[in-house]
Amino acid sequence: MTVGNVLLLVLAGFGAGLVGYVTGLASLVSYPALLAVGLSPVAANVTNTVALVGAGVGATASSTKELARGGRALLRSTLWAALGGLTGAAILLLAPGDSFETLVPFLILVASAAVLAQPRIRLLAGTRTFPVAYPVSLFAVAVYGGYFGAGAGVVFMALTLICTAEPVWRAALLKSYLLGVANLVAAVLFAFSGEVHWLAAGAMALGAMGGGAVGPRLVLRVPAGPLRVVIALSGVGLALYLWF
Repeated sequence: MTVGNVLLLVLAGFGAGLVGYVTGLASLVSYPALLAVGLSPVAANVTNTVALVGAGVGATASSTKELARGGRALLRSTLWAALGGLTGAAILLLAPGDSFETLVPFLILVASAAVLAQPRIRLLAGTRTFPVAYPVSLFAVAVYGGYFGAGAGVVFMALTLICTAEPVWRAALLKSYLLGVANLVAAVLFAFSGEVHWLAAGAMALGAMGGGAVGPRLVLRVPAGPLRVVIALSGVGLALYLWF
């Protein structure tokens, strides 16, 4: 791998960390970059998961006080995310295939529509939360995150905004942290697979940490309405990209 390729991956990692925090679409930047420097699809997939741990680290490090307010609920969510990430990684390594990925564009389109409709849905739900549906859904999204991950952030944002009373900025923070947990657990399993390109993963993770650290500051300065539209439109774009 050339020096130019390494620099490209650092820049792509920064973009992935920033875009991933704001819109939940980190893999839209990082995965194509790994393919562009010559990695095979499987190697790019597992390397991408390892690298994006850096985005979660960057976002978490700059928002520890806000995360700490989650208390025991956050600990429970962390466990669900870890179990989901481990399950998804095991599925990828033991039973690789594209059957799961064929559903992804449709899932992302539904999630994007849900993000746009969230104020209306939340109004209908009133003050109710969904203590069973939320962790089960979180586990399912974490499974997908460990398996492939593109668009997992959009789906998680939609679930958090609908199943809880969290504002958009905190849903973005929880998404980055919990998907970071899922990626970390999957990365530990992938480390023994022999498929990880460690130089590429390290370069991208370095950039992703920077992008993830900048993301929380940016989101706090963007009104919830426009941010919701950006997330939804980005999700539609990713769905079309994966579809065609």
